Formats: sequence, structure tokens, C-alpha cells
Amino acid sequence: MRAAFVLAADCSRGSLCMVCSSGQNTESSHCSTRPKRGRCHPTAPQGATWAIAPRCHIHFTLTLNTSIVFNPIGVHDMARSLIDDDGVSNPSRNLHLQQVVERSLAINPARRRLMLGGLGAAALPFLSMLSGCLGSGDDSTAESAVPEQMLGFTAVAASSGDAVVVPAGYVATAFLPWGEPINAQAPAWKPDASNTAADQEQQVGDNHDGIHYFGFNAAGNGPGDRSDEGLLVFNHEYINPEYFYAPDTDAQDWRLPFTLEKARKGQAGHGVTVAHIRRKADGSWEHVKNSPYNRRIHGNTPIAIQGPAAGHPLMKTAADPTGTEVLGTLNNCGNGWTPWGTYLTCEENFNGYFGWNGEHTQTVLEKRYGITQDGFGYLWHTVDSRFDVNANPNEPHRFGWIVEIDPFSPTSKPVKRTALGRFKHENAALSIAPNGKVVVYMGCDERNEYIYKFVSSGTFDAANPYSAANRRLLEEGTLYVARFDAGATPADKMGTGVWIPLLPSTVGVDGRALRNNPHFAASSDAEVRALILIKARQAADAVGATMMDRPEWVAVNPKNPGNVYVTLTNNSRRGGTTSNSPDGTTTAGSARPPVDEANPRANNVWGHIIRWTEAGNDPTATTFNWDIFVLAGQPSVVGERAPSSNINANNLFNSPDGLAFDSFGRLWIQTDGSFSNSGDYAGMGNNQMLAADPTTKEIRRFLVGPSGCEVTGVTWTPDRKTMFVNIQHPGELGSHPNRPKNPDGSTFSDNQIARNPTAFSQWPNAGQRPRSATVVVRRLDGGVIGG
Repeated sequence: MRAAFVLAADCSRGSLCMVCSSGQNTESSHCSTRPKRGRCHPTAPQGATWAIAPRCHIHFTLTLNTSIVFNPIGVHDMARSLIDDDGVSNPSRNLHLQQVVERSLAINPARRRLMLGGLGAAALPFLSMLSGCLGSGDDSTAESAVPEQMLGFTAVAASSGDAVVVPAGYVATAFLPWGEPINAQAPAWKPDASNTAADQEQQVGDNHDGIHYFGFNAAGNGPGDRSDEGLLVFNHEYINPEYFYAPDTDAQDWRLPFTLEKARKGQAGHGVTVAHIRRKADGSWEHVKNSPYNRRIHGNTPIAIQGPAAGHPLMKTAADPTGTEVLGTLNNCGNGWTPWGTYLTCEENFNGYFGWNGEHTQTVLEKRYGITQDGFGYLWHTVDSRFDVNANPNEPHRFGWIVEIDPFSPTSKPVKRTALGRFKHENAALSIAPNGKVVVYMGCDERNEYIYKFVSSGTFDAANPYSAANRRLLEEGTLYVARFDAGATPADKMGTGVWIPLLPSTVGVDGRALRNNPHFAASSDAEVRALILIKARQAADAVGATMMDRPEWVAVNPKNPGNVYVTLTNNSRRGGTTSNSPDGTTTAGSARPPVDEANPRANNVWGHIIRWTEAGNDPTATTFNWDIFVLAGQPSVVGERAPSSNINANNLFNSPDGLAFDSFGRLWIQTDGSFSNSGDYAGMGNNQMLAADPTTKEIRRFLVGPSGCEVTGVTWTPDRKTMFVNIQHPGELGSHPNRPKNPDGSTFSDNQIARNPTAFSQWPNAGQRPRSATVVVRRLDGGVIGG
């Protein structure tokens, strides 16, 4: 997209005025009055444009490019040379254009948005230098005259570069990276990764994931709808040890010798950050470091255990004989938020931190949840007995839950809500049913696992949203699991479904009620229910739930609370003949199920998104209709592996993961898949974020992340003029085409990158090891994101 604009400044009056470039105006705007949006007269020459009036004969013309790239040294575009010329070719002392505009806007700040609207200033480099003038202001005349579009931006191209790419007219800025001090007293981050565990407990954690913005109320002392100041709450899923730890003395493994101090530092890198943030006059954001709301919740923070499973013998340990308090929350992946002002963080791959020393016979429950001898290689179990299942066999049962946090009460204790079940929680999407029941949709993120929903026993009091009664709504309710059935027409990728309650009386596929199943047998239904929740995967096996292609984020359509979408990231094991056994003995992720209507592709390396509408648009309904929204992939592929018709050469992606609606009804899709940009993934580049129209199914690429990253987690200010997006694990080597190589052509190992941490990625700060961070995305004209 190319457009030329002419700027002029009224030096004498400090005004910017709009006229038609032909001089033939239907509406005249005079400098003595507030400028307004106008239009050219119908008889004006073809190509005439409505632009800023020339008053001082200071003009320039430039051409907008199609995208802006944010990288470690700033925002660049093709017109950058207008202000970045190293030489001085005009030695006069006349005012520079930039100074003229600065003075004009200083005299009358209300003109700043008019100027942006008239210029379409997405790529005007000098405007990015005037952030103090252009980022704020309340002149909404121009904006209100143009209806908001569902996809009102120019798509960006795929990229394999070490940068964040956003559309023309947008700017992206890294914010609150790993290691940022959480308050004014916290120690600074050390670029050599030598911070201690105690330091890390006072710093922003690693690998940002789920995120939510909570606006303050008018008084600034509780939840409200302010867009200029609030609490940004975000997860830290895991750590990248190759960047997280400074190399030690072992030449073959930079982590060794591994110590309890290193384990504690790793535990501190997990969890949740609560950061008080405020929008500055130029539209950018700052961390309010002296705020009492700033907080870190990590792997050793005391957390209450509440709900039907609290106090059960499987939840008790020597350190916690009551089974009601656990240290920490781990592998905090996606998130949710409640209308009563709390944050939900979801524990996903908790199994990877556990292991055992010495001899151990793996139990059926450990197999079903993926507890193995060495875990994911974190080594915690070798130095911290809490993570050694020989020493603490019940400790794994205390993870895999949804944790509720009150960000506005910094001294409050987080709570694990066991009524929502124990599995590898990806996120939690809430909906309020017409009868006031709170419904929470959840996916279990592993190949061949299930989709769940929770329906509260109590009802939401909308008249008193922050009441104590509302804050207890996740204590009690019914957990359901989904079965997706084929429709009347074979292979049409749509059908019907049933929500199966996971209750003691529910009859399984073997004809027995769950209370009579050996996995859940107990002396009372209350204990049976506790066991069902602790062993939710096995309960879902028993009732015949549908095995899905790695269900991840769930999103509820704000325009219709009974319309729900879920990402099915990928499943290379789809297309076999084995399923999860109803007796609950299948090792996690090992089944190779056949294709079915809801999961129609064998070796589903690209993933898809499925959606359903609850009967009567009621989230509490027990039946639904479903269809497939998009099948990702390569348009050149035909037959059973072919993508859906809304995939084309301009929006290629794989492995949809993050998923969220904004309040306008746009669906935002984030990816966590292969960034090899070759073979099945050719033309897809780095992981990305796309926006989709739920009605037309059009999908358009909005953002591309830096090298080796995942794009995950998204939230907005209530006015939708700021978007916060998380960039996780930048610099992860994987199969990236630009990963560093040795002279013999072999690629760097983690041990090598740990000793040369800037060899691959330096995002977001040039010259430093890569750091996960939040990206603040804004429109240069102050408009809403995406529209």
C-alpha cells in the first residue's frame, strides 16, 4: 500500500489545517477553528486528497511502506533516512521540520490526532520521534467518522528475522522482560545470568505466557475499567536453562554441578508477575515500581488448596499433613480472568519437574500423567526431595490445578481450585450463563487428551460483581468432559456433541458407575468425587470422551456466550488404531487413535481450530453443535491432508495455540509450532499472531515474533487502544533456519549456546542474551487495535 501526503505547519499560529490538495473543498477547515475531517469537492481532479493546509510553505512528501519492524535497536522503515542521515547537508539555523511540528503541537496538543489521521502516519519516522505529541489526546473527530472494521489493517509478511513485525501504522515495544526488578528495591538483572535465587524471586520471571490487564477504578484502589492505569498480570511457564543459568565448571554440561540454589532459582523463574503499569502522555507505558501492588508468585509461594479434593489422603505430604497448603505454582501456561476481578493461572506440564532417585516402580497414575524418572531434565529432583517421587509420592498430585489470584490484594494467598479438575491445564475461558451460572472451559494440553467445562453450583451476582459470594463461585460445581460425535453427513467436518458429567453416578463405557470403578472406589461419594478430580484424565477415559489433537486455548465469543472456539495444536500420532484405554492405564501421549470427524487428518502436523455452539446458546447446556473453523496447512496439498479454503499463500501458519477474542469480536490466533520455514512449514516463518473474522472466516497475519520464539498470551486495555502480547523463549534453537552452526556444518547444542548466548538471538536488547518479554502494541494514530 503506497500513499503520498503533504504536511505544512502554521508557524505563526501553532495550527495544522486541512484542505483538499486541489484547493476545491466541500468543507472548509480554517486555522482559527478546530480542524475537522473534510472531503474534496466532486469536481476536484482525480487523485486529490484531503491533507494538511500549507501555511508556511514548509512541505515534504513521503511514501508509506507496508510494515514496520521492531527489533533490538528500535522502529525502522524505508523512510528512516529522512532523520537518520549521518551527514549534515544544511548547516543553517532555521527550524527543522521536526521542531516546527513539535512547537505546533505543544501550542495546541488537540491537533496531534488530526495530524495523524490526515497523514496516515504509520511510517513517518519523524512522528515516531514525537511520541510525546502523538500518543495521546482526545480529538476523536477523525476516528469516529470511520466505522471500525473487523480486519482493518494490512497483513504483514512471514519473517524469519530476529524482530517483532507489526502492520503499517503500528508500533511495538518490549516491556517487562525476564529479570526486570519487580519493585524499586529489587536487584537489577545481570546480563551474565549470575543473579541468585533470592534475586529472581524479586524479578520478573522467565518465559511469559498467559496475560491479563486489570484496569483500576476511578479512585485507583481497586478493579475498574480505566485504560490508562492498571495491573498487568502474566504467567511464567518454564525456563530456558541455556540462557537462564550462567555456565558452571563442567565443560560438557553448563548446568553442572547442579545445586539446590540453582533449583531454587529455577523455581523462582516460574509462576506469575503482578505489575502496576501506567500509560504516559506519549502513549507508551511505564512500570510503577514504587507501587504496593507489584508482586511475584513463584515455585515456593505458599498457596491454599481448596475444594472437593482438599484434604484428601492423596493431597497430603509430610510437610503438609492436612493436604490444604502447597508451596508454589509451576508451568503456568494460559490463563483466565473473572468478572469479580481475579486472575486464573493454569498449571500445565507440571509432570516434567518430577523424577526419582534410585529404584522406583511407576504407578498407573504416574504413567497416565507422564511422571517419569528424569522428567524434562530440570534436575530438581536430584537436589530437592520435594520433587523426588520416592521421597514425596503425593507431591505431583498437588500440581495440575487452576490457581485463583487476587491481584488487587497483594498480601492475599492464592488458591488452587480443585473443583475444576487436575490435568495439564492450558487456559480457562469463562462465560456467564443466562441463569447466572459461571462456566469455565478448559483444554488438557497433550496429544489425545480432552476438553472440559466446569459449571458452578452458585450464581453470579451481577449487581455486586466484587462481592465475597462471587469470589467463592469456583469452590463448588460440576466438571464435564466433551464427546464430539459425527453429524448426519459423513466427512463434512461438523457434527453434534455431548457434555458428560464426571460424577460418582455417571456410568462409564464399561457399564459401571464411576463410584464402582476401582480407580475411584471409596467409602463415600464425597471421597469418590475427590478421586475423580485428582484423576480427571482417568475419569474422562472411563466415560468415553473424545481424544482431541492436543487441545489448548479456549475462547468464548463475546457476542455470543454459547459460541466457543478451541485450538487443536497438532498431533503427529493421529491416524493409528489405539486409543486411551477406558481402564485408565494408557501412558500419557502414547495412544495413536484413528481419525474422526472432529480430528479428520492423520499425522496432523499443522493443527486446526474447532468451534461449537451450545444448545440454546446456553453455556450450561449438555449438548452442542460443532464445526471446524480452520484447518491449517499448505494450500498446495490436496486430499485428506488439505487445509481449509480460508488458508492461502498470504496467511500460512501451523500449530495454532493461543486464542482470544477482543471485545469487538475479532478472534486472535497465536502459534507455537515449527519455525523451520521449510518442507511442510515452507513460507510460514517464525511463530506469529493472526486475526480472524468469525463470520467470514477470513484470517490475516498481524504480527510475527523474533527468532525461535512462541507468540502467546494477549490482552487489551478496555478501550482496545493498547494490546499486550507475550513473546516466549526467543532464541530457542529448534529447527530455525538461522540457528548458529559449527565449522563442520553441525548446529549449536544447548551447551554451546549457553556459553555464547548472543550467537542466535539478541531480542529484545542488542548485545544481550535473549529474554522473554511482553510487547506493547499501539496504533500511531491512537486508534483501536485491529480496526
